[in-house]
Amino acid sequence: MDAHAFETRMREDGFAVFERAVPEDLLQALRRDITVRIATCAEHAARNGITEAMEGAAHHVVGGDDSLARFLETDWVDTYIRQHFDGSEFILNSFGAIDNLPFSSKSYAHGQRFHRDVRTYSGDFRLMVNMLVMVDDFTLENGATKMVPGSHRAAERPDDDDIERRTVRLVGPAGSIVLFDSNLWHSAAPNHTQGPRKALTLTFTRPFCKQQMDYPRMLGDDWPRDERMRQLLGYNARVPAGYDEWYQPPEKRMYKPGQG
Repeated sequence: MDAHAFETRMREDGFAVFERAVPEDLLQALRRDITVRIATCAEHAARNGITEAMEGAAHHVVGGDDSLARFLETDWVDTYIRQHFDGSEFILNSFGAIDNLPFSSKSYAHGQRFHRDVRTYSGDFRLMVNMLVMVDDFTLENGATKMVPGSHRAAERPDDDDIERRTVRLVGPAGSIVLFDSNLWHSAAPNHTQGPRKALTLTFTRPFCKQQMDYPRMLGDDWPRDERMRQLLGYNARVPAGYDEWYQPPEKRMYKPGQG
């Protein structure tokens, strides 16, 4: 997809699909490691007294040395994300993993309503973009995500009749990557098969937006492996916590140039 086609799709529909972008060997590893991450997050929730954590969901799956880390370290569609933000830098706002389990009252998808992932409608000024990675095939039967094309252009939620008339399903092969405007109204869908339907869900913002979790503090200053990851994880857009961090020469400042 060239830059013009991407911009047209994002402007008119609010989303663009890059089919089979992720190779099968990485997808196989992701299927295994997503299950591990979901179990780990459930353990964290249980230790803190949360007994009804969303089944099949893991949040903030950064760090570690598994396939999810390798996915994040790869430049899949950075050029298009940067284009979405008018050529500006961006950071990771959240990184989740989902296993849309066969239909049950506790599954992540069950009960999901149409929503948008950025709460402040900003019109033509783009604050956030979502990435959905199809780790398994997305089919009508296993809960392919629902989208309302063009709904990112209106400040208010479409009415129910409009949603019913305009909704499309994101059916696609495993390995496909979808970028969509975070103002787009969308919804999960129940899985009516007997198998799983795994996906990665990421959001990216302009660097001045607050991350859902403080990744630099979570991971420590030495974790990023290269400059791309320092930028992506927010290390170049940190806020000083005192005078000694504020009064520094430009090369040592926490908030780097070019962050918007």
